[in-house]
Formats: sequence, structure tokens, C-alpha cells
Amino acid sequence: MTISIVCPGRDPEPWRLALKQVDRSLDVQVWPHERAREEIEFALCWDQPEGLLRDYAQLKCICSMGAGVDHLLKDRTLPHNIPVVRIVDPSLAKSMFEYISAAARYFQRDLDVYSRQQAQMDWRPHSPGLVAGTTIGVMGLGKLGEYVATRLQEIGFRVLGWSRERKIIDGVTTYAQQQLHEFVSQADILVCLLPLTHQTRGILGESLFSRLPASACLINVARGEHLVEADLLAALELGQLRGACLDVFTQEPLPQDHPFWHHEKILVTPHCASVTDPAAVAVQIAQNYRLMRSGGVLMNEVNVDRGY
Repeated sequence: MTISIVCPGRDPEPWRLALKQVDRSLDVQVWPHERAREEIEFALCWDQPEGLLRDYAQLKCICSMGAGVDHLLKDRTLPHNIPVVRIVDPSLAKSMFEYISAAARYFQRDLDVYSRQQAQMDWRPHSPGLVAGTTIGVMGLGKLGEYVATRLQEIGFRVLGWSRERKIIDGVTTYAQQQLHEFVSQADILVCLLPLTHQTRGILGESLFSRLPASACLINVARGEHLVEADLLAALELGQLRGACLDVFTQEPLPQDHPFWHHEKILVTPHCASVTDPAAVAVQIAQNYRLMRSGGVLMNEVNVDRGY
């Protein structure tokens, strides 16, 4: 039977080639040019058109093209009786850590301050903060978050972690959902790696910002919808936040007239913190396809009700 790649706005060809490289017997088709939609059992998707998957009468598994699944679950017509799986890519975690550690160092060594001083030709050195004296709070301790938190503490930062249920991670002080305020109040740099759910949408807003230490910094590499943009601008204006590094946005690409582009306290990057390499994950996609066909237990299945 058949795999269909559904990814409007993305190039499907690297994914098709990677899957064929893993298993030349796979019949890999690409939406909207499938030969026989009624034969498709497995859909590899990113931001599929709403209602499309209902047209696949033989569909038995839906696979996200990334670690997140919010782009799938926003489809209100998504078939509820079909399992949803996601990709777990070790190289994705490494890339994410490298981005976050660079952003954390950017703030820890006052490079954001010096950038603003450069614009004013202001030659004024500051005593550098110490890595060991900087507390990073990681929101979201899934596979990506746990990896990032562990690696950050290995390079000397004091690291806190917050998740729906408290997790045990060596070297990291962790907090459960009801301990959010205690967790946030200690974070000099707050990193958002949360899944996007009804509960986490808009979590980066005034209520949370007001509980951060004065002049804390924000790094958002999760989803743009986690952030209340007006609240961030207000917090930066008031000095409650010192700066923000943002890789994800509610609207992407970021509109040219958006105030984030020219804000001196905001560093904008174009959703590049961590990008899935099709060649690195094709094996697990093909393996899940075979497990689906044999009736086996799927890898990395998502709890659709929770949203991750």
C-alpha cells in the first residue's frame, strides 16, 4: 500500500527521496498528485489542509514531519480513531541545545547590551556575569527539553525545569505544573520548549512576566502562539524584561511591518533553531509504517487529548 506526503508550503522531495533510500519498495506519493488516494494508509504531514485526511478511506496512521503535532491537531476534522505519531530526532535535540546555549550566552555576556551601545557609539564596559551565577529555567521537559536542560547544566549554568508532572533529571531542579510561580521567580533566562496546547497557549504573558526576576530574558523556540506579543512589548518597555530572543512567531514569515523587526531589545531569527533532516528520520518513519502494517506498537505515539 502507500505513503502520502502532505506538506503545503514545504518541499516534499527530500522526504520522498530519503524514504526511498531507506526502502525502495515503499510506494511514496505526494499530495495533491497521488495516483490513488483510496490506497493510502500512512500520511506524513505538515500543516495539512483542514479536512483533507478524511478523504483517505484506508488511512491507518498520521505522522508529523517534526517533533511537534499542534499543526496536525488544529485540524478540527482530524479522524479521532487514527493514531498520531511524531518524529524523535537526536540531531534535532543537539541543534536545539546549540541554539539555546548561544542565545543564553548572548544575554549572560551582555552582548545584547553592547549591541545597543554600539548603535550609540557608547564605549562602556560592564563586569561580565558568570555562567555559574546565571539561572536558566526550561519550560517543557519532553525529550528536547530534558536534553537541553541536562546539557545546559553540564556547561555550568544553574538549571531549573518545569513540566506538567515533575520529572527527575540529574543536576536539574524540577517543578510540577502547580509550582509555576516558584519556578519562574528564579529564572534569569526563561526558555520555552513547551508543546502548544489549550493550556499553554498564551502562557508567556503579563502574569508570568510579572513574576520573573527584574531584567530577566526570554528565549522562545517552541511556538509563536505561546507568546502574548503585546505583553512582551509592554514588559520590555517597563524594564520587567531585559530582552528576548524569538525564533517562532504567530505569523510566519514575520510580517515586514511587525514591531519586533526593529525593536532594540528583541533578537529575531527565522524559525531556524532546529530543523529536521529527512535523511536522519526516514528510518523511523519507515519503521513505523511497517509496525502499522503488521499491527505492532507504534513508536512515539501522541496522546491526542493532551496534545503531545
